[in-house]
Amino acid sequence: MTDPNMSSFIFDFGSIYDELNLTYNESEFFIDPATQPCNPFLLPDGVTIVICVFYILIFILAIPGNLVVGLVIGLSKQSLQPSDLYLLHLAAADLLLAITLPFWATSVTRGWVFGNAMCKIVTILQELSFYASILFLTCISIDRYMVIVRAMEARKANRQLISWGVCAAVWAVGALLSLPGLFNSSFSSQNSSLTVCAELYNPSSADEWRLATRVFRHALGFVIPLAVMMSCYGITIKRLLHIRGGFQRQRAMRVIVFVVVAFLLCWTPYHIAVMADTFFRTKVVPYQCPARMAVDKAMFATQSLGLLHSCVNPVLYAFVGEKFRRRLLQLMTKMGIVERASASRSSRSSLSSEITSTFM
Repeated sequence: MTDPNMSSFIFDFGSIYDELNLTYNESEFFIDPATQPCNPFLLPDGVTIVICVFYILIFILAIPGNLVVGLVIGLSKQSLQPSDLYLLHLAAADLLLAITLPFWATSVTRGWVFGNAMCKIVTILQELSFYASILFLTCISIDRYMVIVRAMEARKANRQLISWGVCAAVWAVGALLSLPGLFNSSFSSQNSSLTVCAELYNPSSADEWRLATRVFRHALGFVIPLAVMMSCYGITIKRLLHIRGGFQRQRAMRVIVFVVVAFLLCWTPYHIAVMADTFFRTKVVPYQCPARMAVDKAMFATQSLGLLHSCVNPVLYAFVGEKFRRRLLQLMTKMGIVERASASRSSRSSLSSEITSTFM
């Protein structure tokens, strides 16, 4: 027999449920975008082909261009001044960067197909070339500062011997700073079916390692060298403007200044984009998908701009450096590529504007 009290309870509960069901409005339920994962950043097929062709073109221009720069400087009969030696090693760093481009061009279209070991090696070579470039540019700025502003101290020092030691130190420091490239590995991407070569940290300590490596990269690979270069060149140019013949000497510095400006134009946007990405990952800036997607696109685009730097310096030498053009013409004459008469005319026309202390 059914308990009347129990029947009453069931009836009342059903009424309450019906009332709740009728008054519930699904339109009042909202999804918080901040809690949703961002859509993966995938390049359209047309863009990947353009990027691949872009990398190959840079490679084609950078390899012969930097080899010519190395030959012109290295085969000079004159003893290499420190700034010439630094420019020679800068060309070597650009060659290292250019060597990595075919690997990245392939990975854009087909994913990383070269294995885990090559992923680490190529990443380390790219990092090494990046650090070597900025450090050699810094050395050039310090050398010009010593020659022009601290001329007496520069004469007393054995600058040529010191410059060789500095070159060895730069490569050693660059190799040390590129070791975080060992964290890069090839693995299957969650956003696509392709294998990628990228950072792969332990999830429990990923934020700490990423922050540490990026702080070193920004500080030692950009901010501190940039501060040194700006200080040295600022003081040097100010000194040139107040001494006799200063404007002529300032012309002699133009190749080096253009090289520094080219480096800044190529790599500054990338550093800004990586800094923004670091702020998102460390939650310094609130996580928002639209902004994060914009940063991902900016990092990819600005990294491509940075890789362009490997073929810029030879173009600057050819268009700006009179002394470089004269040495190149002499080398081409020895190889029988151009006639000796035209080389002699060009040599006489440029010799009057040459300042032997600076590579032009």
